[in-house]
Amino acid sequence: MKSFIVSIFLLLFITAVNGQDNKSTVLENLEKNQGIQQEVKFTAILKSASRLFGSRDDLTSVITIIPAGSEVNVLGIDSTYLKVVFEDNEGYIYRRHADLNPVSEEQNPSVKPAESIPQPQPQPEVTQQPQQESRFSYLEKKYGSSMAAKLMSGKIWKGMDSEMVRDSWGTPGKINRVISGNIVKEEWIYKSTWLYIENDRLTDWGAIR
Repeated sequence: MKSFIVSIFLLLFITAVNGQDNKSTVLENLEKNQGIQQEVKFTAILKSASRLFGSRDDLTSVITIIPAGSEVNVLGIDSTYLKVVFEDNEGYIYRRHADLNPVSEEQNPSVKPAESIPQPQPQPEVTQQPQQESRFSYLEKKYGSSMAAKLMSGKIWKGMDSEMVRDSWGTPGKINRVISGNIVKEEWIYKSTWLYIENDRLTDWGAIR
């Protein structure tokens, strides 16, 4: 009789422990799923170069630098970060550095095939002046009138960020990059000038000899 009671007691004890383990597993899964929404099927184009972090909570965990204009696959979104995959590297970038692409035709069956969409008629060639006005309007909305005028004239100065450099001089022909801890050093090579950028800020420049 005692053996029977002991057996029942042990069975109840094991059941309670297993139930606790299952609850712990569920809580862990919930914690992992909080914060960033998973399996969001988008792509994004980077507006400016962005560091790919291995962890949102450790800004020294830089995996690589993703160049501006690169396309990445987006796995998750929150108010600050995008969880992305770039060249088989998975990590996090700042959301403000990228523009999300609309859902593709494969993801949205309601979109008609390309051949059934009427093609736009060729537009007459526009003069250079409207293009300049359009670019100035873009820069003015982004930085204000005074800063837009400086960037339109191709000026650069120490302390400006890399996105402003691109808006002033355009994309460099080559970028040499060195990552040391949480410091990212870049050398941007243009036709006759090199620019030195450290942690996304222009610090120096010189002529190419």
